[in-house]
Amino acid sequence: MAGVVGGEGPSSAATSLHQRRHEMSKLFQYYLDKSTPHAVYRWIGTFILLSLYALRCYYVKGFYIVTYGLGIYLLNLLIGFLSPLVDPEVEGGPMLPTKGSDEFKPFIRRLPEFKFWYAITKAFCVAFVMTFFSMFDVPVFWPILLFYWLVLFVLTMKRQIAHMIKYKYLPFNIGKQKYKGKKPTASHSDD
Repeated sequence: MAGVVGGEGPSSAATSLHQRRHEMSKLFQYYLDKSTPHAVYRWIGTFILLSLYALRCYYVKGFYIVTYGLGIYLLNLLIGFLSPLVDPEVEGGPMLPTKGSDEFKPFIRRLPEFKFWYAITKAFCVAFVMTFFSMFDVPVFWPILLFYWLVLFVLTMKRQIAHMIKYKYLPFNIGKQKYKGKKPTASHSDD
């Protein structure tokens, strides 16, 4: 019982560590929430991370398998970003409007822009940290990986674009929808 005097013990240290972790998590979430409306600055930061990662891989001349895995993950995120929340091919799902007389339904992504950005940023951070551990530097012939990734990208985008054309949706907002009114008909009278 002599070691328990003053409340100092393993349980109070664990509680203090848990409390500190919780405070850091709340602080991180606060700044993440503050960054939400600043999409351009968020993407600039992610581009800087991409540049750091690319420079690191170029400098060490390796980690091609990590880069390939990162590319596959980013392709998967891109598909989620370009896909509607409810796939029109699934029975019972609400259909996207196909005619001008249909009710306007905004395009809702399966993966919203903020989550897309956050996942990409985390992926670059993890891949960057992985470049500091030699166990992830598997020797591979990188041109084959690059060619295979390009084939996957082209085939996947071809399928996604065909899906967009088939169900007549565009996953990007090109500004506010404006009502143009009826087009005036030109009447020609022969006197």
